[in-house]
Amino acid sequence: MTGVVRVLSIAGTDPTGGAGLQADLKSIAAHDGYGMGVVTALVAQNTRGVRSVHVPDTGFLREQLDAVSDDVVIDAVKVGMLGTADVVATVTGWLAEHRPPVVVVDPVMVATSGDRLLSADAEAALVDLFVHADLLTPNRAELRVLGDLARRTTSGADRAGGATAVDGVGTGGPLDDAALVAATWDVLVLAKGGHDDGPTSDDVLVAPDGRVRLFSGPRVLTENTHGTGCSLSSAIATLAARHGDWEVAVRAAKRWLTTALEHADALDVGAGNGPVDHGAATRAALPPVSWTDAWWDDVAEVREDLLHDEFLRGLADGTLPTAAFEGYLAQDVHYLRAYERLLARLAAESDGPAAAFWRTAAEGCAAEARDLHHRRLAGSHEDDPVHPVCAGYLAHLQAAADTGSTAVLAAAVLPCFRVYAWVGARLGTAPEGHPFADWIGSYGDPAFAAASAEATSWVERLAATATGAERGRMARAHRRSTQWEAAFFRMPSGFVTV
Repeated sequence: MTGVVRVLSIAGTDPTGGAGLQADLKSIAAHDGYGMGVVTALVAQNTRGVRSVHVPDTGFLREQLDAVSDDVVIDAVKVGMLGTADVVATVTGWLAEHRPPVVVVDPVMVATSGDRLLSADAEAALVDLFVHADLLTPNRAELRVLGDLARRTTSGADRAGGATAVDGVGTGGPLDDAALVAATWDVLVLAKGGHDDGPTSDDVLVAPDGRVRLFSGPRVLTENTHGTGCSLSSAIATLAARHGDWEVAVRAAKRWLTTALEHADALDVGAGNGPVDHGAATRAALPPVSWTDAWWDDVAEVREDLLHDEFLRGLADGTLPTAAFEGYLAQDVHYLRAYERLLARLAAESDGPAAAFWRTAAEGCAAEARDLHHRRLAGSHEDDPVHPVCAGYLAHLQAAADTGSTAVLAAAVLPCFRVYAWVGARLGTAPEGHPFADWIGSYGDPAFAAASAEATSWVERLAATATGAERGRMARAHRRSTQWEAAFFRMPSGFVTV
């Protein structure tokens, strides 16, 4: 077996994604399995209920099954909705020929509403299917039907004497049915307690010899339980193939499903009995999402190209012509004057510490233009007209401001912080006597690096609370500003592309 287990779901569909084949594939992926799917029925359903069911020809069903098994090594199979006796027989025949190491059957027989989902002849056909199963995962209603089916199949008198009490689990009722089913078909049965009452949800794994193990978890108070049976059974199949132990698999799958239920309400999918959140546990294990880091990675090529530009190479080694540098500074003065006004606008649109930060940044722009730039220019180039690149960059920033979105404007001004701090870190410290030592020092100033980090933090907060559409506008504003930053550095050498 490879490192990633290969799990086949044989089930019906759910176009809303909460149950059936779609839920199985999500569950398998959530447990790092490679999911495959064979469709037994096309179901027009949503969170409010089933509208109609189309069952494809069983010849085509067998073609699907053979297409998978002829090409792929299957580590586990989860069988869900089958619907008709012919479908049951087709899947049973295929399992008889291609029995994978792990087979979990979720006997979709009775809906939560109590409606029977299988005809009597289809239920009878399940007897042959169960022979090829390792584990059955019925809900309470289905367990009663299976108990009746087992009693019709055999008296059970000398094959099942009831479940043995273990860990405080008593016998009688569902457990007696589970023990009878387990003994009749020599299969493990997971008697699920999701529809019971009380503060805990208790599932009991019953073995053919009557041994039981209780798996208890907190009961999650939610109406969004659509597809829990499908999701749990496919998770168990995946975990059993990986761990090679049913009890480890059931325990881990139950914990995962509890987390999925705890986050179900936040999904806001459908107006009825919504689905569980299959990805909740996976997201909890991932590092927090950083929107600004994603944008920074998005412009990686633009940034890396900067290091090869004539202007920065000449600035770093001191060979940049003085006239070119002064021309750049003159445009930077034009830029800083407008940039100061935009930062002041951000301060006016923000509150508390954020407002204080943007206000301080605006004051810093004024000081830099007044001190560092004017000292370098010493009266020359101060009357230079605004270069088209500088004008284009400022028009872009003003357009961001004109959107009326503080978040978009903040994203647009951020690259001026981050790109300059990033360049400063790569230029390093200029040696003594370097003609541009003061300027390189301003790029690499630790205080400016700290200001860049704080600006990023404030923009990150704005992105986290933005809508998807607004966050997209922020990403595009950030990308375009970074492109303008690169063009600004190329401006003195004449190689400008934006």
